Amino acid sequence: MGKPRAMVALAAALALLLSCSGVVVRGQDTERIEGSAGDVLEDDPVGRLKVYVYELPTKYNKKMVAKDSRCLSHMFAAEIFMHRFLLSSAIRTMNPEEADWFYTPVYTTCDLTPWGHPLPFKSPRIMRSAVQFISSHWPYWNRTAGADHFFVVPHDFGACFHYQEEKAIERGILPLLRRATLVQTFGQKDHVCLKEGSINIPPYAPPQKMKTHLVPPETPRSIFVYFRGLFYDTANDPEGGYYARGARASVWENFKNNPLFDISTDHPPTYYEDMQRAIFCLCPLGWAPWSPRLVEAVVFGCIPVIIADDIVLPFADAIPWDEIGVFVAEDDVPKLDTILTSIPMEVILRKQRLLANPSMKQAMLFPQPAQPGDAFHQILNGLARKLPHSKSVYLTPGQKALNWTQGPKGDLKPW
Repeated sequence: MGKPRAMVALAAALALLLSCSGVVVRGQDTERIEGSAGDVLEDDPVGRLKVYVYELPTKYNKKMVAKDSRCLSHMFAAEIFMHRFLLSSAIRTMNPEEADWFYTPVYTTCDLTPWGHPLPFKSPRIMRSAVQFISSHWPYWNRTAGADHFFVVPHDFGACFHYQEEKAIERGILPLLRRATLVQTFGQKDHVCLKEGSINIPPYAPPQKMKTHLVPPETPRSIFVYFRGLFYDTANDPEGGYYARGARASVWENFKNNPLFDISTDHPPTYYEDMQRAIFCLCPLGWAPWSPRLVEAVVFGCIPVIIADDIVLPFADAIPWDEIGVFVAEDDVPKLDTILTSIPMEVILRKQRLLANPSMKQAMLFPQPAQPGDAFHQILNGLARKLPHSKSVYLTPGQKALNWTQGPKGDLKPW
Protein backbone atom coordinates (compact mmCIF):
# COMPACT_ATOMS: atom_id res chain seq x y z
CA MET A 1 0.00 0.00 0.00
CA GLY A 2 1.54 3.31 -1.10
CA LYS A 3 2.07 6.05 1.47
CA PRO A 4 -0.21 8.68 -0.16
CA ARG A 5 -3.09 6.23 -0.31
CA ALA A 6 -2.42 5.10 3.24
CA MET A 7 -2.45 8.67 4.53
CA VAL A 8 -5.76 9.42 2.82
CA ALA A 9 -7.32 6.22 4.16
CA LEU A 10 -6.04 6.94 7.68
CA ALA A 11 -7.38 10.48 7.64
CA ALA A 12 -10.79 9.29 6.41
CA ALA A 13 -10.99 6.57 9.01
CA LEU A 14 -9.99 8.88 11.85
CA ALA A 15 -12.68 11.33 10.80
CA LEU A 16 -15.18 8.48 10.74
CA LEU A 17 -14.13 7.23 14.17
CA LEU A 18 -14.45 10.70 15.65
CA SER A 19 -17.93 11.00 14.17
CA CYS A 20 -19.01 7.56 15.34
CA SER A 21 -17.72 8.06 18.88
CA GLY A 22 -20.44 10.65 19.35
CA VAL A 23 -23.15 8.79 17.46
CA VAL A 24 -24.26 5.65 19.29
CA VAL A 25 -27.01 3.45 17.92
CA ARG A 26 -29.08 2.67 20.99
CA GLY A 27 -31.44 -0.25 21.41
CA GLN A 28 -34.49 1.87 20.55
CA ASP A 29 -32.79 3.48 17.52
CA THR A 30 -33.51 0.62 15.17
CA GLU A 31 -34.92 0.17 11.72
CA ARG A 32 -37.33 -2.53 10.63
CA ILE A 33 -36.45 -4.50 7.53
CA GLU A 34 -38.78 -3.34 4.79
CA GLY A 35 -40.59 -5.54 2.27
CA SER A 36 -40.89 -9.30 2.06
CA ALA A 37 -37.67 -9.98 3.99
CA GLY A 38 -39.06 -8.29 7.10
CA ASP A 39 -42.30 -10.26 6.82
CA VAL A 40 -40.41 -13.55 6.40
CA LEU A 41 -38.19 -12.79 9.39
CA GLU A 42 -41.29 -12.37 11.58
CA ASP A 43 -43.22 -15.42 10.27
CA ASP A 44 -44.59 -17.90 12.79
CA PRO A 45 -44.27 -21.52 11.62
CA VAL A 46 -46.74 -22.93 14.18
CA GLY A 47 -49.81 -24.29 12.40
CA ARG A 48 -48.06 -24.38 9.03
CA LEU A 49 -46.31 -27.76 9.30
CA LYS A 50 -45.98 -30.90 11.39
CA VAL A 51 -42.73 -32.74 12.02
CA TYR A 52 -42.29 -36.34 13.13
CA VAL A 53 -39.13 -36.99 15.13
CA TYR A 54 -37.76 -40.50 14.78
CA GLU A 55 -36.75 -42.23 18.00
CA LEU A 56 -33.28 -43.59 17.37
CA PRO A 57 -31.07 -45.64 19.67
CA THR A 58 -29.15 -43.26 21.92
CA LYS A 59 -25.82 -44.23 20.34
CA TYR A 60 -26.73 -41.85 17.50
CA ASN A 61 -27.23 -38.83 19.73
CA LYS A 62 -27.46 -38.72 23.54
CA LYS A 63 -24.64 -41.16 24.25
CA MET A 64 -22.33 -39.11 22.04
CA VAL A 65 -22.93 -35.99 24.13
CA ALA A 66 -22.58 -37.96 27.35
CA LYS A 67 -19.19 -39.15 26.11
CA ASP A 68 -17.97 -35.68 25.12
CA SER A 69 -19.81 -32.62 26.44
CA ARG A 70 -17.69 -30.33 24.25
CA CYS A 71 -20.22 -31.08 21.51
CA LEU A 72 -22.66 -28.77 23.31
CA SER A 73 -20.53 -25.67 22.89
CA HIS A 74 -18.73 -25.95 19.55
CA MET A 75 -19.91 -24.18 16.40
CA PHE A 76 -21.46 -27.38 15.01
CA ALA A 77 -23.86 -27.83 17.94
CA ALA A 78 -26.99 -26.79 16.00
CA GLU A 79 -27.68 -30.47 15.30
CA ILE A 80 -27.99 -31.15 19.04
CA PHE A 81 -30.09 -28.15 19.94
CA MET A 82 -32.41 -28.59 16.95
CA HIS A 83 -33.19 -32.07 18.25
CA ARG A 84 -33.90 -30.79 21.76
CA PHE A 85 -36.06 -27.99 20.41
CA LEU A 86 -38.18 -30.29 18.25
CA LEU A 87 -38.89 -32.69 21.10
CA SER A 88 -40.93 -30.03 22.90
CA SER A 89 -42.03 -27.95 19.92
CA ALA A 90 -45.67 -27.25 19.07
CA ILE A 91 -45.04 -28.41 15.51
CA ARG A 92 -44.05 -31.92 16.60
CA THR A 93 -46.55 -34.67 15.88
CA MET A 94 -46.57 -38.11 17.46
CA ASN A 95 -48.55 -39.45 14.50
CA PRO A 96 -46.23 -40.01 11.51
CA GLU A 97 -49.21 -40.38 9.17
CA GLU A 98 -50.00 -36.67 9.54
CA ALA A 99 -46.40 -35.45 9.31
CA ASP A 100 -45.25 -33.07 6.59
CA TRP A 101 -41.59 -33.65 7.43
CA PHE A 102 -39.53 -36.35 9.11
CA TYR A 103 -36.45 -35.58 11.22
CA THR A 104 -33.63 -38.00 12.07
CA PRO A 105 -31.72 -36.93 15.22
CA VAL A 106 -28.18 -38.03 14.42
CA TYR A 107 -25.15 -36.07 15.71
CA THR A 108 -22.53 -36.55 12.99
CA THR A 109 -20.20 -33.82 14.31
CA CYS A 110 -20.07 -35.08 17.90
CA ASP A 111 -16.95 -37.19 17.38
CA LEU A 112 -14.10 -34.91 18.34
CA THR A 113 -10.32 -34.86 18.28
CA PRO A 114 -8.45 -33.95 21.48
CA TRP A 115 -8.36 -30.39 20.09
CA GLY A 116 -12.13 -30.24 19.73
CA HIS A 117 -12.43 -30.58 15.96
CA PRO A 118 -14.97 -32.99 14.47
CA LEU A 119 -13.47 -36.07 12.84
CA PRO A 120 -14.88 -36.36 9.32
CA PHE A 121 -14.06 -40.01 8.82
CA LYS A 122 -16.86 -41.61 10.83
CA SER A 123 -19.56 -39.09 9.94
CA PRO A 124 -20.69 -40.71 6.66
CA ARG A 125 -20.85 -44.11 8.32
CA ILE A 126 -22.87 -42.73 11.25
CA MET A 127 -25.30 -41.08 8.85
CA ARG A 128 -25.62 -44.14 6.62
CA SER A 129 -26.28 -46.29 9.68
CA ALA A 130 -29.02 -43.93 10.89
CA VAL A 131 -30.70 -43.90 7.47
CA GLN A 132 -30.54 -47.67 7.29
CA PHE A 133 -32.13 -47.83 10.74
CA ILE A 134 -35.11 -45.60 9.93
CA SER A 135 -35.64 -47.23 6.53
CA SER A 136 -35.84 -50.68 8.14
CA HIS A 137 -38.06 -49.69 11.09
CA TRP A 138 -40.55 -47.29 9.47
CA PRO A 139 -42.09 -47.16 5.97
CA TYR A 140 -41.77 -43.40 5.46
CA TRP A 141 -38.22 -43.17 4.12
CA ASN A 142 -38.87 -45.85 1.51
CA ARG A 143 -41.98 -44.21 0.05
CA THR A 144 -40.03 -41.06 -0.94
CA ALA A 145 -36.36 -42.14 -0.71
CA GLY A 146 -35.99 -39.33 1.82
CA ALA A 147 -37.57 -36.50 -0.17
CA ASP A 148 -39.81 -35.51 2.77
CA HIS A 149 -37.01 -35.87 5.32
CA PHE A 150 -34.60 -33.21 6.57
CA PHE A 151 -31.20 -33.57 8.21
CA VAL A 152 -29.06 -31.06 10.09
CA VAL A 153 -25.52 -31.37 8.68
CA PRO A 154 -23.39 -28.56 10.15
CA HIS A 155 -20.02 -29.86 8.92
CA ASP A 156 -17.58 -27.47 7.21
CA PHE A 157 -18.87 -28.62 3.82
CA GLY A 158 -22.22 -30.02 4.87
CA ALA A 159 -23.05 -33.56 3.78
CA CYS A 160 -19.78 -33.82 1.83
CA PHE A 161 -18.33 -34.57 5.28
CA HIS A 162 -14.81 -33.20 5.04
CA TYR A 163 -13.12 -30.02 6.27
CA GLN A 164 -10.83 -29.63 3.24
CA GLU A 165 -12.64 -28.33 0.18
CA GLU A 166 -10.70 -30.38 -2.35
CA LYS A 167 -11.54 -33.63 -0.57
CA ALA A 168 -15.11 -32.52 0.10
CA ILE A 169 -15.62 -31.89 -3.63
CA GLU A 170 -14.10 -35.26 -4.44
CA ARG A 171 -16.50 -36.96 -2.01
CA GLY A 172 -19.63 -35.05 -2.97
CA ILE A 173 -22.84 -35.16 -0.95
CA LEU A 174 -23.48 -38.52 0.71
CA PRO A 175 -25.49 -40.37 -1.97
CA LEU A 176 -28.24 -41.47 0.43
CA LEU A 177 -29.07 -37.82 1.21
CA ARG A 178 -29.42 -36.57 -2.33
CA ARG A 179 -33.23 -36.40 -2.21
CA ALA A 180 -33.46 -35.13 1.37
CA THR A 181 -33.53 -31.47 2.44
CA LEU A 182 -30.25 -30.52 4.07
CA VAL A 183 -30.09 -27.92 6.83
CA GLN A 184 -26.49 -26.80 6.79
CA THR A 185 -24.06 -24.03 7.65
CA PHE A 186 -22.09 -24.44 4.41
CA GLY A 187 -23.23 -22.38 1.47
CA GLN A 188 -21.43 -21.47 -1.73
CA LYS A 189 -22.99 -20.85 -5.12
CA ASP A 190 -22.55 -23.54 -7.78
CA HIS A 191 -20.78 -25.88 -5.37
CA VAL A 192 -21.18 -29.65 -5.32
CA CYS A 193 -21.64 -29.58 -1.54
CA LEU A 194 -24.71 -27.31 -1.71
CA LYS A 195 -27.72 -28.99 -3.28
CA GLU A 196 -30.70 -27.05 -4.52
CA GLY A 197 -33.35 -26.62 -1.86
CA SER A 198 -30.98 -26.71 1.11
CA ILE A 199 -31.65 -24.40 4.05
CA ASN A 200 -28.60 -22.40 5.08
CA ILE A 201 -28.32 -21.68 8.78
CA PRO A 202 -25.91 -19.80 11.06
CA PRO A 203 -23.32 -21.78 13.02
CA TYR A 204 -23.94 -22.22 16.70
CA ALA A 205 -22.71 -19.49 19.03
CA PRO A 206 -23.51 -19.77 22.77
CA PRO A 207 -26.36 -17.30 23.42
CA GLN A 208 -26.06 -17.18 27.22
CA LYS A 209 -22.31 -16.66 27.12
CA MET A 210 -22.70 -13.81 24.64
CA LYS A 211 -25.42 -12.23 26.74
CA THR A 212 -23.12 -12.05 29.77
CA HIS A 213 -20.62 -9.96 27.79
CA LEU A 214 -22.95 -7.17 26.66
CA VAL A 215 -21.58 -3.66 27.19
CA PRO A 216 -23.67 -0.54 27.95
CA PRO A 217 -25.47 0.64 24.79
CA GLU A 218 -23.83 4.09 24.98
CA THR A 219 -20.35 2.57 24.60
CA PRO A 220 -18.67 4.31 21.63
CA ARG A 221 -17.30 2.28 18.75
CA SER A 222 -13.68 3.38 18.87
CA ILE A 223 -12.16 0.47 16.88
CA PHE A 224 -12.32 0.82 13.13
CA VAL A 225 -11.66 -2.79 11.98
CA TYR A 226 -11.51 -5.80 14.30
CA PHE A 227 -10.47 -9.43 13.80
CA ARG A 228 -9.20 -12.24 15.98
CA GLY A 229 -8.29 -15.63 14.53
CA LEU A 230 -5.84 -17.57 12.40
CA PHE A 231 -4.16 -16.05 9.38
CA TYR A 232 -2.26 -19.23 8.53
CA ASP A 233 -2.97 -22.86 9.38
CA THR A 234 0.55 -24.26 9.34
CA ALA A 235 -0.53 -27.60 10.79
CA ASN A 236 -2.91 -28.44 7.93
CA ASP A 237 -1.54 -26.14 5.23
CA PRO A 238 2.23 -25.95 5.80
CA GLU A 239 2.98 -24.37 2.41
CA GLY A 240 0.33 -21.66 2.82
CA GLY A 241 -2.08 -20.28 0.26
CA TYR A 242 -4.63 -23.10 0.51
CA TYR A 243 -6.13 -22.15 3.87
CA ALA A 244 -8.78 -19.46 3.35
CA ARG A 245 -7.65 -19.38 -0.29
CA GLY A 246 -4.94 -17.00 0.93
CA ALA A 247 -7.43 -14.28 1.96
CA ARG A 248 -6.54 -14.32 5.66
CA ALA A 249 -2.82 -14.30 4.88
CA SER A 250 -3.46 -11.26 2.68
CA VAL A 251 -5.24 -9.46 5.52
CA TRP A 252 -2.24 -10.00 7.78
CA GLU A 253 0.46 -9.14 5.27
CA ASN A 254 -1.28 -5.95 4.14
CA PHE A 255 -2.63 -4.60 7.42
CA LYS A 256 -0.66 -6.03 10.37
CA ASN A 257 0.99 -2.62 10.90
CA ASN A 258 -1.99 -0.49 9.89
CA PRO A 259 -3.32 1.51 12.89
CA LEU A 260 -6.87 1.27 11.55
CA PHE A 261 -6.83 -2.52 11.88
CA ASP A 262 -7.00 -4.19 15.28
CA ILE A 263 -6.10 -7.70 14.10
CA SER A 264 -4.30 -10.53 15.87
CA THR A 265 -4.19 -14.27 16.43
CA ASP A 266 -4.66 -13.66 20.16
CA HIS A 267 -8.15 -14.34 21.52
CA PRO A 268 -8.50 -12.04 24.54
CA PRO A 269 -11.07 -12.47 27.32
CA THR A 270 -12.55 -9.14 26.13
CA TYR A 271 -13.20 -10.54 22.62
CA TYR A 272 -16.99 -10.06 22.76
CA GLU A 273 -16.65 -6.61 24.36
CA ASP A 274 -14.13 -5.57 21.70
CA MET A 275 -16.55 -6.50 18.92
CA GLN A 276 -19.10 -4.16 20.48
CA ARG A 277 -16.53 -1.37 20.35
CA ALA A 278 -15.79 -1.91 16.65
CA ILE A 279 -17.41 -0.43 13.58
CA PHE A 280 -16.39 -3.24 11.19
CA CYS A 281 -15.70 -6.90 12.01
CA LEU A 282 -13.89 -9.02 9.45
CA CYS A 283 -15.64 -12.30 8.60
CA PRO A 284 -13.24 -14.00 6.18
CA LEU A 285 -13.52 -17.59 5.05
CA GLY A 286 -11.38 -20.23 6.73
CA TRP A 287 -11.40 -23.83 5.55
CA ALA A 288 -15.06 -23.21 4.67
CA PRO A 289 -16.71 -19.91 3.68
CA TRP A 290 -18.70 -19.57 6.91
CA SER A 291 -17.61 -18.83 10.47
CA PRO A 292 -19.16 -18.00 13.88
CA ARG A 293 -17.83 -14.44 13.49
CA LEU A 294 -20.82 -13.73 11.28
CA VAL A 295 -23.19 -14.52 14.15
CA GLU A 296 -21.09 -12.62 16.66
CA ALA A 297 -20.89 -9.55 14.43
CA VAL A 298 -24.66 -9.39 13.92
CA VAL A 299 -25.47 -9.99 17.60
CA PHE A 300 -22.99 -7.34 18.71
CA GLY A 301 -23.98 -4.77 16.08
CA CYS A 302 -20.59 -4.77 14.35
CA ILE A 303 -20.93 -4.43 10.58
CA PRO A 304 -19.79 -7.77 9.12
CA VAL A 305 -17.19 -7.49 6.38
CA ILE A 306 -17.76 -10.71 4.45
CA ILE A 307 -14.72 -11.99 2.58
CA ALA A 308 -15.82 -15.24 0.95
CA ASP A 309 -16.52 -15.27 -2.78
CA ASP A 310 -19.92 -16.71 -3.78
CA ILE A 311 -20.96 -17.42 -0.20
CA VAL A 312 -24.61 -18.30 0.42
CA LEU A 313 -25.56 -16.75 3.75
CA PRO A 314 -27.98 -17.94 6.45
CA PHE A 315 -31.69 -17.29 5.96
CA ALA A 316 -30.98 -15.08 2.94
CA ASP A 317 -34.71 -14.72 2.20
CA ALA A 318 -35.24 -13.15 5.63
CA ILE A 319 -32.00 -11.29 6.39
CA PRO A 320 -30.96 -8.53 3.94
CA TRP A 321 -27.24 -9.21 4.01
CA ASP A 322 -26.48 -6.63 1.33
CA GLU A 323 -27.99 -3.95 3.56
CA ILE A 324 -26.35 -4.91 6.85
CA GLY A 325 -22.94 -6.12 5.68
CA VAL A 326 -20.07 -5.22 3.39
CA PHE A 327 -18.92 -7.72 0.77
CA VAL A 328 -15.27 -7.67 -0.29
CA ALA A 329 -13.94 -9.98 -3.00
CA GLU A 330 -11.05 -12.17 -1.93
CA ASP A 331 -8.82 -10.60 -4.58
CA ASP A 332 -9.66 -7.13 -3.25
CA VAL A 333 -8.39 -7.74 0.29
CA PRO A 334 -5.31 -5.51 -0.30
CA LYS A 335 -7.74 -2.62 -0.86
CA LEU A 336 -9.73 -3.21 2.34
CA ASP A 337 -8.67 0.07 3.94
CA THR A 338 -9.76 2.12 0.93
CA ILE A 339 -13.02 0.22 0.55
CA LEU A 340 -14.07 0.65 4.18
CA THR A 341 -13.01 4.28 4.56
CA SER A 342 -14.96 5.13 1.40
CA ILE A 343 -18.33 4.05 2.81
CA PRO A 344 -20.45 7.13 3.54
CA MET A 345 -21.43 7.85 7.14
CA GLU A 346 -25.17 7.65 6.39
CA VAL A 347 -24.70 4.15 4.95
CA ILE A 348 -22.82 3.02 8.05
CA LEU A 349 -25.47 4.44 10.37
CA ARG A 350 -28.27 2.70 8.47
CA LYS A 351 -26.45 -0.63 8.66
CA GLN A 352 -26.05 -0.11 12.41
CA ARG A 353 -29.76 0.70 12.81
CA LEU A 354 -30.71 -2.49 10.98
CA LEU A 355 -28.25 -4.51 13.06
CA ALA A 356 -29.77 -3.03 16.23
CA ASN A 357 -33.12 -4.61 15.34
CA PRO A 358 -33.71 -7.36 17.95
CA SER A 359 -35.39 -9.64 15.39
CA MET A 360 -32.20 -9.62 13.31
CA LYS A 361 -30.10 -10.78 16.25
CA GLN A 362 -32.67 -13.36 17.38
CA ALA A 363 -32.71 -15.04 13.96
CA MET A 364 -29.00 -15.85 14.27
CA LEU A 365 -29.22 -17.64 17.62
CA PHE A 366 -30.26 -21.05 18.97
CA PRO A 367 -31.36 -20.07 22.50
CA GLN A 368 -32.49 -22.47 25.22
CA PRO A 369 -35.38 -22.22 25.75
CA ALA A 370 -36.37 -21.25 22.23
CA GLN A 371 -37.69 -17.75 21.53
CA PRO A 372 -40.08 -16.51 18.81
CA GLY A 373 -38.22 -15.68 15.62
CA ASP A 374 -35.00 -17.46 16.59
CA ALA A 375 -32.94 -19.71 14.31
CA PHE A 376 -35.09 -22.74 15.18
CA HIS A 377 -38.18 -20.93 13.95
CA GLN A 378 -36.39 -19.64 10.83
CA ILE A 379 -35.53 -23.26 9.93
CA LEU A 380 -39.16 -24.27 10.38
CA ASN A 381 -40.26 -21.31 8.28
CA GLY A 382 -37.94 -22.53 5.54
CA LEU A 383 -39.43 -26.03 5.72
CA ALA A 384 -42.99 -24.64 5.73
CA ARG A 385 -42.31 -22.64 2.57
CA LYS A 386 -41.46 -25.90 0.77
CA LEU A 387 -44.96 -27.29 1.36
CA PRO A 388 -47.01 -28.89 0.01
CA HIS A 389 -44.73 -31.59 -1.35
CA SER A 390 -45.04 -32.29 -5.04
CA LYS A 391 -46.62 -35.64 -5.96
CA SER A 392 -43.36 -36.43 -7.74
CA VAL A 393 -41.57 -37.00 -4.41
CA TYR A 394 -43.52 -40.22 -3.87
CA LEU A 395 -42.06 -43.29 -5.55
CA THR A 396 -44.11 -45.73 -7.54
CA PRO A 397 -44.04 -49.41 -6.50
CA GLY A 398 -40.71 -50.93 -7.43
CA GLN A 399 -39.11 -47.57 -8.29
CA LYS A 400 -35.49 -47.18 -7.15
CA ALA A 401 -34.21 -43.65 -6.55
CA LEU A 402 -31.03 -44.26 -4.53
CA ASN A 403 -27.99 -46.49 -4.91
CA TRP A 404 -27.23 -47.84 -1.44
CA THR A 405 -23.79 -49.11 -2.45
CA GLN A 406 -22.59 -45.83 -4.00
CA GLY A 407 -19.76 -43.87 -2.40
CA PRO A 408 -16.22 -44.41 -1.11
CA LYS A 409 -15.55 -47.91 0.23
CA GLY A 410 -14.75 -46.56 3.69
CA ASP A 411 -18.26 -45.10 3.95
CA LEU A 412 -19.83 -48.50 3.39
CA LYS A 413 -18.27 -50.08 6.44
CA PRO A 414 -20.72 -50.76 9.29
CA TRP A 415 -20.79 -48.34 12.20
